[in-house]
Amino acid sequence: MSAAHPGLVDRFGRQHRDLRISLTDRCSLRCTYCMPAEGVPWLQRESMLSTDELVRIARVAVEMGIEEIRLTGGEPLLRADVVDVVDRLARLEGPTGRPELSLTTNALRLPALADRLHDAGLARVNISLDTLRRDRFLDLTRRDKLTETLAGIAAADAAGLAPIKINAVAMRGVNEDEIVDLTQFCVTHGYQMRFIEQMPLDAGHTWDRNAMVTGEEILALLTARWSLVERGDRGAAPAQVWDIEGTEASVGVIASVTRPFCGTCDRVRLTADGQLRACLFSREESDLRGLMRGGASDEQLADAVATCLRLKRPGHDIDDPTFLQPERPMSAIGG
Repeated sequence: MSAAHPGLVDRFGRQHRDLRISLTDRCSLRCTYCMPAEGVPWLQRESMLSTDELVRIARVAVEMGIEEIRLTGGEPLLRADVVDVVDRLARLEGPTGRPELSLTTNALRLPALADRLHDAGLARVNISLDTLRRDRFLDLTRRDKLTETLAGIAAADAAGLAPIKINAVAMRGVNEDEIVDLTQFCVTHGYQMRFIEQMPLDAGHTWDRNAMVTGEEILALLTARWSLVERGDRGAAPAQVWDIEGTEASVGVIASVTRPFCGTCDRVRLTADGQLRACLFSREESDLRGLMRGGASDEQLADAVATCLRLKRPGHDIDDPTFLQPERPMSAIGG
């Protein structure tokens, strides 16, 4: 591995290798923990990054040393030219070669797009699935789309977008009784299960810590069913992973609230309207869109990325009494 670009190392010595790019703030579901039933005001079209602008920022970042790009939203597959975006990003070259491309999705459009995305250079997908019950899926997402979601997962599998990671937000009184069932679904199909503690990123700012199922509680439910073997150092990965004895499957827990992993964070985020965020919970952003449209050079863009990372805080401070939830909801930030 080549030496770290100084602009990608923050003042705490964390090297950043992972760029999350939100392709759109729009979504085809209305998940209760993300946005209200009526949705949220969408970004104006003129404020969104064009594909040329998006690819330019990604190129600068990859040339600085970014090695992984995750496409997010909203729902990234709602972007009309998503296949072209993947194709162009997959051709970028950095000091260590081409970046690995992945995508987080609700899977609804994967039956139509999975093969094309794979051929364009997408390596793998993370798919949100909080329940296997149709009635509960409707309650959680306000859309009767469980059958379509499962078809999308199968399409990703058939297209070779592997490994497939299934993400579920664990919520008290909502779906914690399906933690074992969701894991068994992944064991059966050869997917990787990932449970996520609910975070204060909802549009209505109604997050309640008491409603969150903690990572410790998730593990207690899993170990009552299986013998788990914890893997070693996870590096910068957000999930702590356990292998499930007697199977080839694994299960991970992303305990962002109770067991924060900020000390090894290597992620930086670009919103669909061109704002760079050093942390998911940041209340400050760097306006790369404005710089580009004002005629900035690539060197000036790289300097802006470096400045953004120099201001990155040591942690998200959710447990600090002064913590303020970001104004943008998760759908507008990108996961």
